[in-house]
Amino acid sequence: MLNWDDYNVSETSAASAAPAPAQPEVVAAALDTMETAAPVEPVAASDMAKAAADAVANIDTAPGLEELEMGAARISVDEKAMINCRADLNQLVPFKYDWAWQKYLDGCANHWMPQEINMTADVATWKSDDGLTEDERRIVMRSLGYFSTADSLVANNLVLGIYRLITNPECRQYLLRQAFEEAIHTHAYQYCIESLGMDEGEVFNMYREIPSVAKKASWSLGKTETLSDPNFTTGTTENDQQLLRNLIGFYAVTEGIFFYCGFTQILSMGRRNKMTGVAEQFQYILRDESMHLNFGIDVINQIKLENPHLWTETFQQEVIQMILEGTALEIEYARDTMPRGVLGMNASMMEEYLQFIANRRLTQLGLTEQFPGAQNPFPWMSEIMDLRKEKNFFETRVIEYQTGGALSWD
Repeated sequence: MLNWDDYNVSETSAASAAPAPAQPEVVAAALDTMETAAPVEPVAASDMAKAAADAVANIDTAPGLEELEMGAARISVDEKAMINCRADLNQLVPFKYDWAWQKYLDGCANHWMPQEINMTADVATWKSDDGLTEDERRIVMRSLGYFSTADSLVANNLVLGIYRLITNPECRQYLLRQAFEEAIHTHAYQYCIESLGMDEGEVFNMYREIPSVAKKASWSLGKTETLSDPNFTTGTTENDQQLLRNLIGFYAVTEGIFFYCGFTQILSMGRRNKMTGVAEQFQYILRDESMHLNFGIDVINQIKLENPHLWTETFQQEVIQMILEGTALEIEYARDTMPRGVLGMNASMMEEYLQFIANRRLTQLGLTEQFPGAQNPFPWMSEIMDLRKEKNFFETRVIEYQTGGALSWD
């Protein structure tokens, strides 16, 4: 390893890195150019100091402050708004939405990293001929295939669009935390894929190759395209409604419905003491995603409250249709991943569960349930979502770990 005393390179390295000697005619031409070029006048230090002083003196009249519509007056809570706010967004306090700040604090308290989870048993199970059934292996592959790219899509929407368009600093503070958590989730899926020795190209490209996965990805991209459009701005009824539409597609469907079949399948596997490392990763991801979802629903409802003219009867019917479409796509995914009964569940049970989830999303948005009588056939999922981090890492965390590619199974 080099240190600051390593000034010399070996003769061999120096020789190989040295440029070829210049030809005499090239050197002569360069000298001629230098002799005929106009001399560069040095700038006196006193002139530079005066220019800097003039710039500082003119800061108060710089056009940037006028463009931001800032004055000397301190902002009040009433000036804050979820969208189209003209108050200074650099001022975090006073808080208008205490719930947003609390979610930020809760997110920070829930910090975790993928490498803290031991994957040794999972590697042994995955490499064993009789460790998992073909149906179980299919579930693991499909789940990692969908989620490995879905959370990248989520992160892109957060960073490129939602943060820019939500004009409230305490909400933005949580969005920064959420974006970091999405990076951790993508890291976790990659860590699982690498540990198990899967074909990374196959898994990461699954959203282009497997129809049930591709349809969900395509729906999400279509319903959130505004969020990644750098030219999109709010401020009109049409555009404000478009933002609301995209937020619902993002939070209520992509994070609120599309994630639930895969989470349930993997966590059910963990309950049966199979792929426990992957299942533990999914536990923490689900806990994070539950908070993301609740935050998003609160943002959507706050926009509705502050802009009631957006929540028209026609728009409400459109939102219901979006929820129904998302539910149908997730049911199709469930049938593809579970052609037969597996892990104490089947596609029919998952269909009812997803209808139950859809009803919850609708009622959270103040809309009418569309699946009367739908029940939750997996009540243990609610217990897992309430998981507290203190229960885990002191029991399951390992100090030294290896990924699947580094482990030897002779």
